[in-house]
Amino acid sequence: MKRVVITGLGAVTPIGNNVAEYWNSLKNGVSGAAAITKFDASQFKTKFACEVKNFDPKDIFEKNEIRKYDLFTQYALYSVNEAVTNANIDFDSLNRNRIGVIWGSGDGGVSTFEEQIGEYKLGNGTPRFNPFFIPKRIINIASGAISIKYGLRGVNYTTVSACSASNNAIIDAFNYIRWGKADMIISGGSEASITESSIGGFNASKALSTLNDDCTKASRPFDITRDGFVLGEGAGAIILESYEHAIKRNAVILAEIVGGGLAADAYHLTATHPEGEGAVLGMGLALEEAGISPDQIDYINTHATSTPTGDLSELKAVEKVFGANPNANISATKSMTGHLLGGAGAIEAIACIKAIQENIIPPTINTQNVEPEFADKFNLTLSKAQSRTVNYAMSNTFGFGGHVASSIFKKFTE
Repeated sequence: MKRVVITGLGAVTPIGNNVAEYWNSLKNGVSGAAAITKFDASQFKTKFACEVKNFDPKDIFEKNEIRKYDLFTQYALYSVNEAVTNANIDFDSLNRNRIGVIWGSGDGGVSTFEEQIGEYKLGNGTPRFNPFFIPKRIINIASGAISIKYGLRGVNYTTVSACSASNNAIIDAFNYIRWGKADMIISGGSEASITESSIGGFNASKALSTLNDDCTKASRPFDITRDGFVLGEGAGAIILESYEHAIKRNAVILAEIVGGGLAADAYHLTATHPEGEGAVLGMGLALEEAGISPDQIDYINTHATSTPTGDLSELKAVEKVFGANPNANISATKSMTGHLLGGAGAIEAIACIKAIQENIIPPTINTQNVEPEFADKFNLTLSKAQSRTVNYAMSNTFGFGGHVASSIFKKFTE
């Protein structure tokens, strides 16, 4: 099996529109939550979200291009542009037949779908639709658009496993490269789901926080008063390539990916297993593949969306795998970014890689009263970032339908 390394990162998030801004905000405990500006949310139970701020697609798109892409594809291409630049890639000097794209998203072009159906319903019944309607809304179009932009003819598809989608994509990319089926893969995920139907639908299922009067503190993972997640949006892009390929082109290697565990709760449409059975399996498989013991993990970026049942089941799973008072720091960066759904795993993988690079654990903010059963069992990195050596970091993501994805990143050594 080939070694797989990380050589480029890109991000568009509610707390920064590039990796440096995003990471700086994470380290400083900045919340991205604010009143919704994308539509009039005054009649909704939840009136806030973690929106991307000051995003200007004209930075990388021609004006006539913008109308071809839904926002989730714009976020994808924007983050990939940064990752490709960061990785110093000259595609003309590489074999494009062995470079692919595996992208993740859960909703795809949901805003385009809402807009077009809304216009149709307001009309006189004559079906007048934008000619870009279908390619703007289909979930796989982001991976297609990335490959078209850079002329990449290798493996190309989109993983759709709800909130595990981009972690799933990263693990798939890792596997394709280590099996020798690709030299390089652009991976990650994007989401642009802050729409009326998404807020309304999640409200109907009682999944969102309704702390409208103090929304910057609404995402409070592991806290006994948590009342739901905060919806986020954005994208994260990661360049993965074989060690040999990276060395041959004199790339700067940021980290190594060494394990990925994919599993399922097989329990409920929307709820995680109360005892975290799928999470236990996913984390265990990732550790087994990495060839390390649980006590070698220095940092766990938990899924931890701030929902009453989900957070508790994950802590139970972590205890089963790592024991009480494990070596690892734990933190929930969704307390700052909100929940990017299919894009969550990508930006959280970036958080893990930056933690490894800088030996800093980003904090869990807003959490004041930890679940009593676990208050003294884990270092949840509350309120402030902590410095420590990070050799191995694990990223957990879980999705509706019972999907589980856990990945492990390692500090690079020759």
